[in-house]
Amino acid sequence: MSQGVCPRVTSYGPFWILSAVLFALSVIDVDTYSCHEVRTAFQLRQVGPLHRVPETPGTDVDLLVCKHQGPSCCTRKMEESYQIAVKRETLHNIHSYSYELEHLISRHSNAFQDMFQYLLSFSQGHLSSLFEGTYSTLSRNALPHVNQLFSSLSLYLRGANVSVDGAIQQFFNNLFPLVYTQLINPGIEGSMMVGSEMADCLRMIRQDVNPFGPHPAIMAQELAGAMGTGRHLSLALEEGLEVMDATGNFSLSRECVKGLVKMVYCSHCRGLTLIKPCVGYCLNVMRGCLASVSELDQPWRRYTSLLEQLTHAMAGHHSLELALLGVRGHIDEALLYAQLHGPLITATVDKVCGLSTGEPTGMQPTSPEVTTLAMTSSTPLPSAGPSQPLPEQKLMRLAHLREFLMYLQRYKSFFAALPEMLCEGDNVVDDSTCWSGDDVVESYTGRVVGNGLHAQRQNPEVKVRTPNPTLAEVKERLERFNKETQERFPKLGQMEAWEELGSGEIDEGSTTECDDEDGCQASGDGQDKTSHTDVSNERKSTGRQPGGDSPYESPVKPPSVRVVGGSLSAIWMRPWTLVLLLTALCFQWALF
Repeated sequence: MSQGVCPRVTSYGPFWILSAVLFALSVIDVDTYSCHEVRTAFQLRQVGPLHRVPETPGTDVDLLVCKHQGPSCCTRKMEESYQIAVKRETLHNIHSYSYELEHLISRHSNAFQDMFQYLLSFSQGHLSSLFEGTYSTLSRNALPHVNQLFSSLSLYLRGANVSVDGAIQQFFNNLFPLVYTQLINPGIEGSMMVGSEMADCLRMIRQDVNPFGPHPAIMAQELAGAMGTGRHLSLALEEGLEVMDATGNFSLSRECVKGLVKMVYCSHCRGLTLIKPCVGYCLNVMRGCLASVSELDQPWRRYTSLLEQLTHAMAGHHSLELALLGVRGHIDEALLYAQLHGPLITATVDKVCGLSTGEPTGMQPTSPEVTTLAMTSSTPLPSAGPSQPLPEQKLMRLAHLREFLMYLQRYKSFFAALPEMLCEGDNVVDDSTCWSGDDVVESYTGRVVGNGLHAQRQNPEVKVRTPNPTLAEVKERLERFNKETQERFPKLGQMEAWEELGSGEIDEGSTTECDDEDGCQASGDGQDKTSHTDVSNERKSTGRQPGGDSPYESPVKPPSVRVVGGSLSAIWMRPWTLVLLLTALCFQWALF
């Protein structure tokens, strides 16, 4: 019986074996051409709706970008989703690299503005204390003009269309009626109103009468030099922010998007979701896409160099702290000058404005020695306080500038290096088995082109037809800003090196201690220092009387003025005082 069954089993054996083999081959074929991994990558990268990805590859798909022989897991709808996704991903990657630079410029721009406002606020309080303490009679009416002056200076530093010289001249124009009626001629204060025709006449003739001597001009010159550098530094930082904003939001060309889809996603159509582009292939695609961005390289390098030099200038000869803190000293000297030359000012005003004030009490313009009653023994001679910046604040500013320049050096070649940065790390592979855009290869054999529009003529991957109009405009604006900066500061590159400025040490020619008789004043450049030093020396030799050798002074020599209740230093510095002192000492020595 067993022999009869076995032959039947043997006769059906080949049929069952063949059926099992065919079933196994069909299962293997289904697994080989499944689009499961493509669907997974499509979902994980949030390319688009998952229903656009087929379960199995198709053979008659009409694709525009990812064309190849054989079955494909891609469709036309998937290509559209790939184009949207690759633009989003590329711009995100560009922004991730430019964000640090944009944040650096923005952060330091805000820090500079905070520093400027702090200095303005400190200097304004410094000047207000002068009026409130030494010139209390002027304080109530003068403080609004002080606020207006520093408001204009603040707007100037922020880039507004404001003139430093105009703001200073307007301040002294408004100050002159107050000084004339309350310091030079206090007896006529009750007979005049500040808003009257007489006050308007005093404002109009102030520059012709020159009641404040050379001090308004010196003050304007120093502030214009120092604040001009600070203003331009603020404008430069704003320009850098605009460049970075345009770089992160420019549009990619159609040819660029096709090249990116071919590089990033066309391998998925074959089920190769883990393969990565070759380095040379990625560089060609990115340099083609960023050709207009790379054109910013040369003007950007020049811009960063000018930005560095502007920072050097502001930290060096054009010290904003010294110029702003020296405002109090200049105005103090200007008020003193007006009091000492009161008789001549009164005579000139009486002729021009036609006010019959009579001669102020105790004043005789023709007398060789005149006493002014604006200052008495109970009112000490006004003197400017020390005008040097606080050491802690100066060290903080230098440390801040040093940090900014250190980071800025790293981004000089940012636009030229951006394509390389996008083709680094896990985005590409440098060894064998990489994606060339058409197939899996051991190495990329195409020609790798350089940066810029001209080099893209030989680019085998991305055709660059015209420059990006937005970036072309940014380039033109940046080149124009660089040119204007160089014309505005022709000697910008001749400033001291940062190593000489960044140590936080005080120069040999200056000290941190300064009293009223030392003549320590703020200065914007060498010429200003000379002018101001001459004024200080003149005060030492004449007992705080401005001399007649100043180029700003009226050619008519005013009468000499003796100040009642003046400072002791002015008395001791007179020759006859020293003679009396020596005589008394000799007499005392003879007695003993």
